[in-house]
Amino acid sequence: MTVIDIRIELKKGVADPEGSNTKKTLEALGFKGIESVKTVRIFEVSIDAPADEAKARGEEMCKTLLANPVIQSYGVSVR
Repeated sequence: MTVIDIRIELKKGVADPEGSNTKKTLEALGFKGIESVKTVRIFEVSIDAPADEAKARGEEMCKTLLANPVIQSYGVSVR
């Protein structure tokens, strides 16, 4: 059993309204010094495959379903 972590985030220059609203709210609650907040999705997938195959399958999952390559970038790592 191999565990892969898939991290999906918005590309630079793409608006992140959820991150912006979270930053504003944190500042309104008194949290100081926050430079930025950005939204990131992480999927942990357990897969019955060797590490190299599991990573390749994770990349295919991103291309097929999990990520929108126009506005998102992704990374797949094996644990």
